Amino acid sequence: MSGRISGKNRKGNPDYYDYSLLAVVILLTGFGLVMLYSTSSYVAEVKFGNDMYYFSRQALISLGAIVAAILISRIDYHVLMKLGGWLFLLSIALMALVRTRFGITINHARRWVKLGPFQFQPSEIAKIAIIVFVPLLIVKMGKNFKGFRACVLPMLSGILLAGCAYVLTENLSTGIIIFLITFFIIFVAHPKTAPFIILMVIAAAAAGVGVWALVHYSVSGSFRIQRILVWLNPEKYSEEGGYQIMQALYALGSGGIFGKGLGNSTQKLGSLPEAQNDMIFSIVCEELGVFGGIILILLFVYLLYRLFFIARNANDLYGSLMVTGIFAHIALQVILNICVVLNLIPTTGITLPFVSYGGTSVLFLMMEMSIALSVSRGIRFQKEERDLWGSVVEEEY
Repeated sequence: MSGRISGKNRKGNPDYYDYSLLAVVILLTGFGLVMLYSTSSYVAEVKFGNDMYYFSRQALISLGAIVAAILISRIDYHVLMKLGGWLFLLSIALMALVRTRFGITINHARRWVKLGPFQFQPSEIAKIAIIVFVPLLIVKMGKNFKGFRACVLPMLSGILLAGCAYVLTENLSTGIIIFLITFFIIFVAHPKTAPFIILMVIAAAAAGVGVWALVHYSVSGSFRIQRILVWLNPEKYSEEGGYQIMQALYALGSGGIFGKGLGNSTQKLGSLPEAQNDMIFSIVCEELGVFGGIILILLFVYLLYRLFFIARNANDLYGSLMVTGIFAHIALQVILNICVVLNLIPTTGITLPFVSYGGTSVLFLMMEMSIALSVSRGIRFQKEERDLWGSVVEEEY
């Protein structure tokens, strides 16, 4: 394999563990819980008579998920090579349950499954499934993974899972993320770069032409086209969804450099709908200012750096590509969420990892972190020592 990630097998050092990754995950979770309470306390008191309703649920799930992630990270990640195919099929089966009596509707969207006391979004499992399954296909191809034909099966797997997320759970944003994760893994693993760059340019050009057509011909149709029209002119379409965007922008603008102070947001007092979910970054900037927003972004940047470090130094190609997929997932959600809040792209409903309210999201994000931590346990470094003649001798430790 001659891709940009090395496929060398190296005997891992069982004493290594990426505590830096664990630390930044805990910091992000703690930051998210503080901001969640600040953002949701008023609405929770009004709706449920308990200002800690959202906070207590999220805190309990987060604590349990962190403990579970630490324990699971001690398991050898190679076990996923045997479970990857089954996890792929399970994710499709669970998404299909959304269309049965087990599926439930929340906020006018039928995307959840309720099995006994457990309620979750099966599309979140699909993200992990594609992160585990596509690298497995690439590793099995070995040196045959080159040329266009080699990309067909992994890409079709991503398209299938993305299509199921869209058709079975009516979740286009998750479908797009699944497809982009697949594309990014293949791009990193494949020895050739130019074809992927050309595809990205063509896709960007097609998107630009589509937006131009909407603007100049006033195309209307589904609610997804309506979202694009709202993005282009939120004031004109305030009743169709532009109101939320405008309130988020008001929150961003009113925060200034250092914000109004923790807990002093005014937009969270009913003006900004569902502020604790995908719009929570606007409240961060209102209360903590641009400074607080930059600190949060830097935490995400450091998290991505640790994932990049693990992917670059992983014990084998399978571990490298799985962590690459996790990197792509976190980066995509952070970028898309912040771009929505800044009104740079249409609203997508994508949450901010570790910060937005959502037990399913936190639980499966922690499972991804457990995979990355497990891969980190296989890392083996090189150190330089000099022999009696002054020559450099590399030793592994």
